[in-house]
Amino acid sequence: MTLAPSHRHGQAVWSDTQLLYALEEVVETELNRHLKVAKEWMPHEYVPWSDGRNFDGIMGGEAWAPDQSKVSAVGRIALVVNLLTEDNLPSYHHEIATLFGRDGAWGTWVHRWTAEEGRHGIVMRDYLLTSRAVDPVELERFRMAHMSEGFESDNQHSMLHTVAYVAFQELATRISHRNTGHHSGDPVCDRMLARIATDENLHMIFYRNLLGKAFELAPDQTMCAVRDVVVNFRMPGHGMPGFERAAAQIAIGGIYNLRIHHDDVLQPVLRFLKVLEIGGLGPEGLKAQEELGLYMGGLDDQAAKFDERRQALLARRRARAERA
Repeated sequence: MTLAPSHRHGQAVWSDTQLLYALEEVVETELNRHLKVAKEWMPHEYVPWSDGRNFDGIMGGEAWAPDQSKVSAVGRIALVVNLLTEDNLPSYHHEIATLFGRDGAWGTWVHRWTAEEGRHGIVMRDYLLTSRAVDPVELERFRMAHMSEGFESDNQHSMLHTVAYVAFQELATRISHRNTGHHSGDPVCDRMLARIATDENLHMIFYRNLLGKAFELAPDQTMCAVRDVVVNFRMPGHGMPGFERAAAQIAIGGIYNLRIHHDDVLQPVLRFLKVLEIGGLGPEGLKAQEELGLYMGGLDDQAAKFDERRQALLARRRARAERA
């Protein structure tokens, strides 16, 4: 097997295997950087255990009721979506381990990332149940339904597309967790999600830097991958029960919507990597770059229209509340 890329129209064309080998040294560098800056933390320290008490059922405790929750209505919706997303970690691990491999720096990163993401699910579930933030029966039924469906990434066909996707998705997850904490109405929840968001930001930096190196090695292919991922982006929880309705409520609540997606997720990564300024591209790369620029402009327009509709809806709700 040759590790040298083939060429088309003067541009190097890399296979997934060639790129995996070519990026191995970068993965090792980024892994070492990550391990130096990532801080150890304990999930149990973020859970208000003294608030816990038995639920109804075999323990003969108290049944859950909405008024027991300290979390806002939109906060409860977002917390369930966020936790169910974390619950599908076995499927995510399978996908990236299949694409990135289990050996060398790639494998070490895959396992480290999985361990850190697992911690997020642990602390979120412990917090939700101990603080009675959400209905435990509904939460478990949602978990069973969601995990029973499994997860298949839109980008499982390509290692490069997967790297591009997670560079944006990790930042999207960070923003979602952070805004959920801000809108939760519970300082304990806010502190917990801020801790999780810190991890997600480090994950984003790892993949963003890796994506930057991929642009140096294979600019046309990477540009095409970024274009595809941005234009077709979906959060990993899109397959869970009731996701569309929950996403609409989360959007109106200001936790995650088109404006946030454009301004706080897509734009920061694209600006940092100077994606729309990269020169020396071949025909395919130039086409992808142009299409990406057009898409971002259109998305900004859509976000502006969404902002107008959201403000009008919130104004109507305030008026109704005042009349009541």
